Amino acid sequence: MSPTYLSPGVYVEEVDKGTKPIESVGTAVAAFVGYTEKAVDIRDGETVSLVGKPTLVTNWSQYVQKFGGFVADVYTPDAVYGYFANGGGICYVVSIKTIGSSADPSMATAATIALPGPDNKPAKLLDIKAREGGPTGNSIAVEIKHNPLPTDEEGKEVKGAKQTFNLVVNVGGQPSENFDNLTIGGENDVATVVKQRSRLIEVEVTSAAKADMVPAAGSYSLTGGEIKTKSITLRDYQGSVSERRGLGGLEPLDDVTMICVPDLMASYQAGEIDMKGVQAVQQAVIDYCENVRYCFAVLDAPPAMMPQEIKEWRNEVNYDSSRAAVYYPWIEIADMTGNNGRTRKVPPCGHMAGIYARTDETRGVHKAPANEVVRGALGLEVQVTKGEHDLLNPIGVNVIRSFPGRGIRVWGGRTLSSDPSWRYINVRRLFNMIEESIERGTQWVVFEPNDEELWARVRRDVRAFLTLVWRTGALFGSSPDQAFYVKCDAETNPPEVRDVGQMIVEIGLAPVKPAEFVIFRISQWAGPDAEA
Repeated sequence: MSPTYLSPGVYVEEVDKGTKPIESVGTAVAAFVGYTEKAVDIRDGETVSLVGKPTLVTNWSQYVQKFGGFVADVYTPDAVYGYFANGGGICYVVSIKTIGSSADPSMATAATIALPGPDNKPAKLLDIKAREGGPTGNSIAVEIKHNPLPTDEEGKEVKGAKQTFNLVVNVGGQPSENFDNLTIGGENDVATVVKQRSRLIEVEVTSAAKADMVPAAGSYSLTGGEIKTKSITLRDYQGSVSERRGLGGLEPLDDVTMICVPDLMASYQAGEIDMKGVQAVQQAVIDYCENVRYCFAVLDAPPAMMPQEIKEWRNEVNYDSSRAAVYYPWIEIADMTGNNGRTRKVPPCGHMAGIYARTDETRGVHKAPANEVVRGALGLEVQVTKGEHDLLNPIGVNVIRSFPGRGIRVWGGRTLSSDPSWRYINVRRLFNMIEESIERGTQWVVFEPNDEELWARVRRDVRAFLTLVWRTGALFGSSPDQAFYVKCDAETNPPEVRDVGQMIVEIGLAPVKPAEFVIFRISQWAGPDAEA
């Protein structure tokens, strides 16, 4: 609608007739769901639990600050470390279980001891508890020493004088804290003094105590400190969208494009879940990626299996999805848990996600994340032969192999789809990127008049974006017309479509496929003279 001019003068109008550029979305942000040493953050001076909550991590130091370091029999730290080492940038960590002395405080039981009065009356005078939960409190012992009652000049006890006592806190048999001349109640009340000065213990006076009482002399060891074992189930992985926990907590995060669950195999090795449980969790991850559409599951094969067993396992689980890939075998890396000079075998998903990120950065999402060196890998759990590889590649198991003089490399780039159109990882991830980019970049179209002018503007914007994609080498063809087409006109939008408020844009793409089988046909040739 043209503006109304009421007086003479020069008027300047701004008219929006240019293209509205569509920008490519990011393709390499991983999310790790698993176990960590701890899961805490300090906010406004208070400790906040991060258990179950997706948390942004931009580098390894930040991971250590919030989630701790390497832990024996836990794979998420190794996966995140391998992700960064192989070219990964930012990622999200969802800790569904904490392990170790710095675990979630709600899962730790503090060591305690009850001290009786003299002659065991009352039987429970003081309750002493370690300040830190977990087994570290079991190394604490308290020693009670009675002080002599004060006397007058004649050596007689002062009438009404209170008995006092000393409390020594020993750690590992060595004195660590000392509190003198304590009483029950009064100025030197034991509970008050210890609360103000002790870093190791807390003291509570029981209801049976009286002001003239003292605990029985002797040494008392605290016991019962432990970390409660949390049983992990499928629901812990699935989480909740409303509570922003687990996989559900990732749903509002539009930038997550890859999901890894490295400690699923730790659960299996510890006997927490069986192979059906592994299948249930992996299927839940695949289903999540299918539902959110623009995410890709990087899965691990089970440990300690030979190629024939992996083939049987793959046929049994029967996954069929273009939004997931599985890698075999496990890789051998340096043991970072403190066993210097040793190695350990870990699931490869974190390292593979890093390779996805590295390939996207250096070549583009259209390049298959294969024939790439696995940084940090010192060996393989199983050396797969070519004949064994011939069994696994057709069923979508991506094999990691060692080549003399060329290092340890990813030697497979297939999804778990039975549809030949979606056989390759790079094709699926390329379409994810293009689809999400177009979806985000055309939000301005909603509620615009659905006419030929709008159709032309949409065709122009989408063609401009796809031309840029073609120039990166992601689409096959010597010209844009050979690489893609965009159709949005009266044929795709007849009256019955417009009447229900729809506008349909038809896009066809010719993605490049990886040269998976390179064949040189060589024959003997007699030379040009023989042809004459």
